[in-house]
Amino acid sequence: MGAGASSADADTTGGVEFWRSPERAGWLTKQGEYIKTWRRRWFVLKQGRLFWFKDSGVTRASVPRGVIPVATCLTVKGAEDTLNRQFAFELSTPAETMYFIADSEKEKEEWINSIGRSIVQHSRSVTDAEVVDYDSGRPAASVAADGDK
Repeated sequence: MGAGASSADADTTGGVEFWRSPERAGWLTKQGEYIKTWRRRWFVLKQGRLFWFKDSGVTRASVPRGVIPVATCLTVKGAEDTLNRQFAFELSTPAETMYFIADSEKEKEEWINSIGRSIVQHSRSVTDAEVVDYDSGRPAASVAADGDK
């Protein structure tokens, strides 16, 4: 869902009041999804969603240019070597890797830490039924249950 949001409806925003008390907000330069140009956008991280806007005057009526549900993200890490740009970092989902540039090393580290914390808080926990016992190829919970017999 890295694509631009068409309207600020509940499907897009997840019911998040992005205009009020964000966990983190600030300017980042983001690489475009299709046309790989760099654009400066105002980002808001709140309740497991990373929204971006054209300007920092975010209100209830603002329409996000895009939103990333952080629970779908696998990693957030520095990308200065990958992009050969100072203060760069990347956010990866199973489908894509998005690149951002902060205004300073401090800002980059703060964004990486905030997004990383949000990924951990909002990612779905693995249940016992999803843990596979590699010896049998069966769910670990059923292997353990068989052992109890």
